[in-house]
Amino acid sequence: MGDRDRLHEMRQQAHNAGIEGNSKMSESQLRDALRRVGKGEKPEMAKQNARR
Repeated sequence: MGDRDRLHEMRQQAHNAGIEGNSKMSESQLRDALRRVGKGEKPEMAKQNARR
């Protein structure tokens, strides 16, 4: 799987997890936000905390 495909898949996972507006997030930010949501954090807070 190429980098572009992996990033697309992560964006889809983020969308499914409720993290809206993730198109400008980097791969590491997406990974962090998805991890935070997986631990029970609200999607919007996970997004904000990952982008810091």
